[in-house]
Amino acid sequence: MIVWGGEFGRTIYSQGQLTETNYGRDHHPRCFTILLAGAGVKKGLTVGETDEYSYNIVRDPVHVHDLNATILHLLGIDHLKLTFRYQGRDFRLTDIHGSIVKSVLV
Repeated sequence: MIVWGGEFGRTIYSQGQLTETNYGRDHHPRCFTILLAGAGVKKGLTVGETDEYSYNIVRDPVHVHDLNATILHLLGIDHLKLTFRYQGRDFRLTDIHGSIVKSVLV
């Protein structure tokens, strides 16, 4: 399985004045791109969409807990079985959330 991604998304614009030394785009914590390949992932599939400014999610959002649950599933690990109880609360890698994104599975 191949998982490729960055720590956050990038907007299509930059705040402030563009100069020869300041030309980068702004960081975007709401939207990011992850590439998954192999291990039972559908080929050529795109899930989710942002608005024309790459600022807000407008279609098929995938929460990071769902992404992690899906990756664990593709690796043959049931994320629900990784639950442990500590101080009266259930904990796991996908927190108490996480659902497998079945649309990406072959």
